Amino acid sequence: MFFTAAALLLFRKADKMMKMAVLVSGGGTNLQAIMDAIDSGTITNAEISVVISNNANAYALERAKMHGIEAKCVSPKAYETREKFNEALLQTIQSYGVDLVVLAGCLVVIPEIMVKAYPNKIINIHPALIPSFCGTGYYGLKVHEGVLARGVKVTGATVHFVDEGTDTGPIILQKAVEVKQGDTPEILQRRVMEEAEWKIMPKAIDLIANDKIEIVNGLVKIKE
Repeated sequence: MFFTAAALLLFRKADKMMKMAVLVSGGGTNLQAIMDAIDSGTITNAEISVVISNNANAYALERAKMHGIEAKCVSPKAYETREKFNEALLQTIQSYGVDLVVLAGCLVVIPEIMVKAYPNKIINIHPALIPSFCGTGYYGLKVHEGVLARGVKVTGATVHFVDEGTDTGPIILQKAVEVKQGDTPEILQRRVMEEAEWKIMPKAIDLIANDKIEIVNGLVKIKE
């Protein structure tokens, strides 16, 4: 995607609460961090309208229900083709009238029709410092396995906008995390979540909900 110098992100009017759809595939730890941040006031002017998973057994759906949030499963297994699944997923999201789509541990490849329907309104959390250890094949534990195999000393997490590429959209926030001797992929994964993911995803949402983000020449600028 290309942006002019004057391109702004206008997600809501000042008097409107930003509505979110959160897409998940597994346990929902990032979802929990978002819900906790809303409850504590770390995230303001935003609410979760629906949590959607491609996996009917995702514990994230239970987290949503326990929090009084509507939880839906839209599984590709229920559709004849990927195209029909993509259309059903998009229609489900649109039915809730959301302003922002949050990918919080979502393993579904976001289709082009969704990116076009929500330009600059889809964000993702990636468990590495983009552009390192990202792109096709880097997801979940595979990211941390790659970090350890390469022997880098610092990793982290990135929140970015989603475009038609894989992990190629404008970067909103990043936070570094130390890689320690003796780390396993599982240990490193947990540290990255605790020290980075659970902090910068809520912060990014709060910035967007309060109109603190703009894109200038393809780069995110945070307003003072």
